[in-house]
Amino acid sequence: MNSDVKTKQIRIVLRTGSLVFGISALTLIALPRFFNELLGFESTSELEWAMRMIGITLVALAGNMFSVSTRGTSESVLFSGRVMLVSAFALGVLTLLIPVELNWFTILYAIVGFGFSAAYLFAMVNRTK
Repeated sequence: MNSDVKTKQIRIVLRTGSLVFGISALTLIALPRFFNELLGFESTSELEWAMRMIGITLVALAGNMFSVSTRGTSESVLFSGRVMLVSAFALGVLTLLIPVELNWFTILYAIVGFGFSAAYLFAMVNRTK
């Protein structure tokens, strides 16, 4: 596949991922108890505080993903795509290993992680003519 086409596809996945992470970040910051309950955790003030910290970190990640997708060089886009391929896959695995009983939300959240990982992989290896 032409490198420009590959980079364009990765930019689209990065931009879409930044939106999903941004929504997750805002939810974690504003409604950590709700997010904890969706994951099946018993929410505590300590866990809610930790989730808000994760939310702030996701704001930074979402911003960087958007920045790279819109302003990054081809090399930085490819590098970010590789990092996110592994990270999204790891998110899916860790979500399935959550130390509570799996529910519809944890399974859906894992599928989202695996889906983004697959999208990055597809963009990197797809060879269309």
